[in-house]
Amino acid sequence: MTQKSISETKHWLRTAETITEALPFMRRYAGRYCVVKYGGHAMGDDQLAKIFARDIVLMKQVGINPIVVHGGGPQIGAMLKRLAVESDFVDGLRVTDQATVEIVEMVLSGSINKSIVQAISDAGGTAVGLSGKDGNLIQATKLRRTKRDENSNIEKILDLGFVGEPSKVNPRILTDLEQAGIIPVIAPIGMGANGETYNINADTVAGAIAAAVGASRLLLLTDVVGVLNKDKELISDLTVEQVQALQADGTISGGMIPKLETCVSAVQNGVDAAVILDGRVPHAMLLEIFTDRGIGTLVKER
Repeated sequence: MTQKSISETKHWLRTAETITEALPFMRRYAGRYCVVKYGGHAMGDDQLAKIFARDIVLMKQVGINPIVVHGGGPQIGAMLKRLAVESDFVDGLRVTDQATVEIVEMVLSGSINKSIVQAISDAGGTAVGLSGKDGNLIQATKLRRTKRDENSNIEKILDLGFVGEPSKVNPRILTDLEQAGIIPVIAPIGMGANGETYNINADTVAGAIAAAVGASRLLLLTDVVGVLNKDKELISDLTVEQVQALQADGTISGGMIPKLETCVSAVQNGVDAAVILDGRVPHAMLLEIFTDRGIGTLVKER
Protein backbone atom coordinates (compact mmCIF):
# COMPACT_ATOMS: atom_id res chain seq x y z
CA MET A 1 0.00 0.00 0.00
CA THR A 2 1.40 3.39 -0.97
CA GLN A 3 1.86 6.28 1.47
CA LYS A 4 -0.96 8.11 -0.31
CA SER A 5 -3.29 5.11 0.08
CA ILE A 6 -2.43 4.84 3.80
CA SER A 7 -3.16 8.55 4.27
CA GLU A 8 -6.49 8.27 2.44
CA THR A 9 -7.47 5.20 4.48
CA LYS A 10 -6.73 7.04 7.75
CA HIS A 11 -8.81 9.98 6.52
CA TRP A 12 -11.83 7.80 5.78
CA LEU A 13 -11.42 5.92 9.07
CA ARG A 14 -11.55 9.26 10.92
CA THR A 15 -14.67 10.14 8.95
CA ALA A 16 -16.31 6.84 9.91
CA GLU A 17 -15.37 7.34 13.56
CA THR A 18 -16.90 10.80 13.52
CA ILE A 19 -20.16 9.42 12.16
CA THR A 20 -20.35 6.67 14.79
CA GLU A 21 -19.57 9.15 17.58
CA ALA A 22 -22.46 11.31 16.39
CA LEU A 23 -24.97 8.41 16.60
CA PRO A 24 -25.97 8.91 20.28
CA PHE A 25 -26.66 12.58 19.61
CA MET A 26 -28.77 11.72 16.57
CA ARG A 27 -30.86 9.48 18.80
CA ARG A 28 -31.11 12.18 21.49
CA TYR A 29 -32.47 14.81 19.12
CA ALA A 30 -34.50 12.59 16.78
CA GLY A 31 -38.01 13.96 16.39
CA ARG A 32 -37.19 17.12 18.36
CA TYR A 33 -37.17 20.72 17.13
CA CYS A 34 -34.00 22.77 16.78
CA VAL A 35 -34.59 26.47 16.16
CA VAL A 36 -31.69 28.28 14.49
CA LYS A 37 -31.30 32.04 14.34
CA TYR A 38 -29.26 32.67 11.19
CA GLY A 39 -27.57 36.01 10.60
CA GLY A 40 -24.37 37.99 10.81
CA HIS A 41 -21.25 37.13 8.81
CA ALA A 42 -22.41 33.56 8.15
CA MET A 43 -25.37 34.87 6.14
CA GLY A 44 -23.25 37.32 4.15
CA ASP A 45 -20.57 34.82 3.10
CA ASP A 46 -21.54 32.71 0.05
CA GLN A 47 -19.44 29.70 1.04
CA LEU A 48 -20.65 29.71 4.63
CA ALA A 49 -24.23 30.09 3.37
CA LYS A 50 -23.85 26.91 1.29
CA ILE A 51 -22.38 25.04 4.26
CA PHE A 52 -25.21 26.29 6.49
CA ALA A 53 -27.85 25.07 4.01
CA ARG A 54 -26.21 21.62 3.73
CA ASP A 55 -26.01 21.32 7.50
CA ILE A 56 -29.69 22.21 7.89
CA VAL A 57 -30.59 19.54 5.32
CA LEU A 58 -28.38 17.01 7.12
CA MET A 59 -30.13 17.75 10.41
CA LYS A 60 -33.49 17.10 8.76
CA GLN A 61 -32.17 13.94 7.12
CA VAL A 62 -31.10 12.39 10.46
CA GLY A 63 -34.47 13.07 12.09
CA ILE A 64 -34.06 16.50 13.69
CA ASN A 65 -36.68 19.13 12.85
CA PRO A 66 -34.84 22.41 12.12
CA ILE A 67 -36.62 25.75 11.99
CA VAL A 68 -34.65 28.68 10.59
CA VAL A 69 -35.28 32.27 11.69
CA HIS A 70 -33.16 34.82 9.86
CA GLY A 71 -32.12 38.41 10.34
CA GLY A 72 -31.08 40.92 7.70
CA GLY A 73 -29.95 44.20 9.25
CA PRO A 74 -27.11 44.95 6.79
CA GLN A 75 -29.31 44.16 3.78
CA ILE A 76 -32.09 46.39 5.13
CA GLY A 77 -29.58 49.18 5.70
CA ALA A 78 -28.26 48.85 2.15
CA MET A 79 -31.75 49.00 0.65
CA LEU A 80 -32.75 52.03 2.76
CA LYS A 81 -29.60 53.80 1.60
CA ARG A 82 -30.29 52.86 -2.02
CA LEU A 83 -33.82 54.29 -1.75
CA ALA A 84 -32.57 57.37 0.16
CA VAL A 85 -34.71 56.58 3.20
CA GLU A 86 -33.16 57.83 6.44
CA SER A 87 -33.15 55.50 9.42
CA ASP A 88 -32.05 56.04 13.02
CA PHE A 89 -31.16 53.66 15.83
CA VAL A 90 -32.07 53.90 19.50
CA ASP A 91 -30.31 51.49 21.89
CA GLY A 92 -29.42 49.25 18.95
CA LEU A 93 -32.98 49.09 17.59
CA ARG A 94 -33.92 50.57 14.23
CA VAL A 95 -36.61 53.25 14.50
CA THR A 96 -39.18 51.99 12.00
CA ASP A 97 -41.76 54.36 10.54
CA GLN A 98 -44.40 53.36 7.96
CA ALA A 99 -42.10 53.86 4.97
CA THR A 100 -39.27 51.95 6.65
CA VAL A 101 -41.38 48.99 7.75
CA GLU A 102 -42.56 48.45 4.18
CA ILE A 103 -38.96 48.25 3.02
CA VAL A 104 -38.03 46.02 5.97
CA GLU A 105 -40.81 43.60 5.07
CA MET A 106 -39.84 43.64 1.40
CA VAL A 107 -36.21 42.80 2.14
CA LEU A 108 -36.78 40.24 4.91
CA SER A 109 -39.78 38.40 3.47
CA GLY A 110 -38.59 38.80 -0.10
CA SER A 111 -34.99 38.60 -1.24
CA ILE A 112 -33.36 37.29 1.94
CA ASN A 113 -35.99 34.71 2.80
CA LYS A 114 -36.17 33.31 -0.72
CA SER A 115 -32.40 33.11 -1.10
CA ILE A 116 -32.20 30.93 2.03
CA VAL A 117 -35.04 28.74 0.78
CA GLN A 118 -33.23 28.38 -2.55
CA ALA A 119 -29.95 27.46 -0.83
CA ILE A 120 -31.68 24.70 1.15
CA SER A 121 -33.34 23.46 -2.03
CA ASP A 122 -29.98 23.43 -3.84
CA ALA A 123 -28.59 21.34 -0.97
CA GLY A 124 -31.29 18.72 -1.48
CA GLY A 125 -33.85 19.80 1.10
CA THR A 126 -37.40 21.11 0.90
CA ALA A 127 -38.05 24.47 2.52
CA VAL A 128 -40.86 27.01 2.62
CA GLY A 129 -40.41 30.71 3.32
CA LEU A 130 -42.73 32.39 5.80
CA SER A 131 -43.06 35.58 7.75
CA GLY A 132 -44.77 35.87 11.09
CA LYS A 133 -47.84 37.17 9.24
CA ASP A 134 -48.35 33.88 7.39
CA GLY A 135 -50.83 31.52 9.02
CA ASN A 136 -51.15 33.99 11.90
CA LEU A 137 -47.80 32.64 13.08
CA ILE A 138 -46.66 35.64 15.16
CA GLN A 139 -48.99 38.10 16.81
CA ALA A 140 -47.08 41.18 17.91
CA THR A 141 -47.44 44.25 20.04
CA LYS A 142 -45.57 47.52 19.88
CA LEU A 143 -42.23 47.35 21.69
CA ARG A 144 -42.04 49.93 24.45
CA ARG A 145 -38.71 51.07 25.83
CA THR A 146 -37.90 53.72 28.38
CA LYS A 147 -34.72 55.72 28.87
CA ARG A 148 -33.70 57.80 31.86
CA ASP A 149 -32.71 61.38 31.06
CA GLU A 150 -29.20 62.02 32.41
CA ASN A 151 -29.98 65.60 33.40
CA SER A 152 -33.48 65.38 34.88
CA ASN A 153 -33.34 61.69 35.92
CA ILE A 154 -36.85 61.34 34.49
CA GLU A 155 -37.73 58.22 32.51
CA LYS A 156 -38.98 58.93 29.00
CA ILE A 157 -40.89 56.54 26.75
CA LEU A 158 -39.06 55.91 23.47
CA ASP A 159 -41.20 55.71 20.34
CA LEU A 160 -39.56 53.20 17.98
CA GLY A 161 -42.43 53.21 15.52
CA PHE A 162 -43.34 49.81 14.06
CA VAL A 163 -40.86 47.82 16.14
CA GLY A 164 -42.63 44.99 17.90
CA GLU A 165 -42.27 41.99 20.15
CA PRO A 166 -44.09 38.66 19.97
CA SER A 167 -47.23 38.46 22.10
CA LYS A 168 -48.35 35.04 20.85
CA VAL A 169 -46.91 32.35 18.59
CA ASN A 170 -49.22 29.87 16.85
CA PRO A 171 -47.07 26.80 16.13
CA ARG A 172 -49.67 24.85 14.18
CA ILE A 173 -48.35 25.83 10.75
CA LEU A 174 -44.86 24.77 11.88
CA THR A 175 -46.03 21.35 13.09
CA ASP A 176 -47.95 20.86 9.83
CA LEU A 177 -44.81 21.63 7.82
CA GLU A 178 -42.73 19.31 10.02
CA GLN A 179 -45.15 16.44 9.39
CA ALA A 180 -44.85 17.12 5.66
CA GLY A 181 -41.04 16.96 5.82
CA ILE A 182 -40.66 20.67 5.05
CA ILE A 183 -38.16 23.05 6.69
CA PRO A 184 -39.68 26.43 7.68
CA VAL A 185 -37.59 29.55 7.00
CA ILE A 186 -39.07 32.49 8.90
CA ALA A 187 -38.65 36.24 8.44
CA PRO A 188 -39.00 38.13 11.76
CA ILE A 189 -42.14 40.09 10.89
CA GLY A 190 -45.23 40.07 13.09
CA MET A 191 -48.79 41.31 12.80
CA GLY A 192 -50.57 43.57 15.27
CA ALA A 193 -54.15 43.33 16.47
CA ASN A 194 -55.27 45.87 13.86
CA GLY A 195 -53.28 44.39 11.00
CA GLU A 196 -50.15 46.51 11.56
CA THR A 197 -46.83 45.13 10.36
CA TYR A 198 -44.10 45.00 13.01
CA ASN A 199 -40.37 44.57 12.58
CA ILE A 200 -39.11 42.25 15.36
CA ASN A 201 -35.60 41.37 16.46
CA ALA A 202 -34.70 37.99 14.93
CA ASP A 203 -33.17 36.63 18.17
CA THR A 204 -36.40 37.45 19.99
CA VAL A 205 -38.51 35.72 17.34
CA ALA A 206 -36.28 32.63 17.40
CA GLY A 207 -36.58 32.41 21.18
CA ALA A 208 -40.37 32.79 21.11
CA ILE A 209 -40.75 30.13 18.41
CA ALA A 210 -38.40 27.75 20.25
CA ALA A 211 -40.55 28.08 23.38
CA ALA A 212 -43.78 27.62 21.41
CA VAL A 213 -42.65 24.31 19.85
CA GLY A 214 -40.84 23.03 22.95
CA ALA A 215 -37.51 22.90 21.13
CA SER A 216 -34.63 20.79 22.32
CA ARG A 217 -32.18 23.49 21.25
CA LEU A 218 -32.18 27.19 20.38
CA LEU A 219 -29.03 28.06 18.43
CA LEU A 220 -28.12 31.74 18.02
CA LEU A 221 -25.45 32.08 15.33
CA THR A 222 -23.39 35.21 15.99
CA ASP A 223 -20.10 36.83 15.00
CA VAL A 224 -18.40 36.00 18.31
CA VAL A 225 -17.21 32.70 19.79
CA GLY A 226 -19.70 32.89 22.66
CA VAL A 227 -19.78 34.43 26.14
CA LEU A 228 -16.35 35.38 27.47
CA ASN A 229 -15.21 35.78 31.07
CA LYS A 230 -13.16 38.77 32.26
CA ASP A 231 -9.98 37.03 31.04
CA LYS A 232 -11.53 36.80 27.53
CA GLU A 233 -11.86 33.02 27.81
CA LEU A 234 -14.92 31.18 26.48
CA ILE A 235 -17.50 30.16 29.07
CA SER A 236 -18.87 26.85 27.77
CA ASP A 237 -21.83 26.44 30.17
CA LEU A 238 -24.05 28.83 32.11
CA THR A 239 -27.14 28.53 34.28
CA VAL A 240 -29.77 31.26 34.46
CA GLU A 241 -28.47 32.23 37.90
CA GLN A 242 -24.90 32.51 36.59
CA VAL A 243 -26.06 34.67 33.66
CA GLN A 244 -27.70 37.07 36.09
CA ALA A 245 -24.56 37.19 38.25
CA LEU A 246 -22.29 37.88 35.29
CA GLN A 247 -24.58 40.67 34.12
CA ALA A 248 -24.63 42.18 37.60
CA ASP A 249 -20.81 42.27 37.88
CA GLY A 250 -20.36 43.71 34.38
CA THR A 251 -18.80 40.64 32.76
CA ILE A 252 -21.68 40.55 30.28
CA SER A 253 -22.36 43.85 28.56
CA GLY A 254 -23.39 45.48 25.29
CA GLY A 255 -24.99 43.39 22.56
CA MET A 256 -24.47 40.15 24.49
CA ILE A 257 -27.06 41.19 27.08
CA PRO A 258 -30.17 40.94 24.83
CA LYS A 259 -28.90 37.65 23.35
CA LEU A 260 -28.55 36.11 26.79
CA GLU A 261 -31.91 37.54 27.84
CA THR A 262 -33.39 35.66 24.86
CA CYS A 263 -31.62 32.46 25.96
CA VAL A 264 -32.81 32.82 29.55
CA SER A 265 -36.40 33.48 28.49
CA ALA A 266 -36.33 30.45 26.17
CA VAL A 267 -35.06 27.97 28.76
CA GLN A 268 -37.46 29.36 31.39
CA ASN A 269 -40.30 28.66 28.94
CA GLY A 270 -39.59 25.06 28.10
CA VAL A 271 -36.57 24.96 25.76
CA ASP A 272 -34.05 22.35 26.94
CA ALA A 273 -31.04 24.60 26.28
CA ALA A 274 -30.00 27.64 24.27
CA VAL A 275 -26.59 28.11 22.71
CA ILE A 276 -24.69 31.18 21.51
CA LEU A 277 -22.11 30.08 18.94
CA ASP A 278 -19.86 31.46 16.23
CA GLY A 279 -21.58 31.28 12.85
CA ARG A 280 -18.27 32.09 11.13
CA VAL A 281 -17.01 28.58 11.96
CA PRO A 282 -17.90 26.09 9.19
CA HIS A 283 -20.32 23.41 10.43
CA ALA A 284 -20.71 25.22 13.78
CA MET A 285 -24.20 23.77 14.31
CA LEU A 286 -23.04 20.19 13.74
CA LEU A 287 -20.07 20.63 16.06
CA GLU A 288 -22.41 21.92 18.75
CA ILE A 289 -25.14 19.29 18.37
CA PHE A 290 -23.16 16.16 17.51
CA THR A 291 -20.17 16.41 19.87
CA ASP A 292 -19.79 16.14 23.64
CA ARG A 293 -17.91 19.40 24.04
CA GLY A 294 -19.70 21.73 21.63
CA ILE A 295 -18.13 25.02 20.58
CA GLY A 296 -20.27 27.82 22.00
CA THR A 297 -21.85 28.90 25.29
CA LEU A 298 -24.74 26.71 26.40
CA VAL A 299 -27.40 28.17 28.70
CA LYS A 300 -29.63 25.93 30.84
CA GLU A 301 -32.14 26.82 33.52
CA ARG A 302 -30.09 25.17 36.26
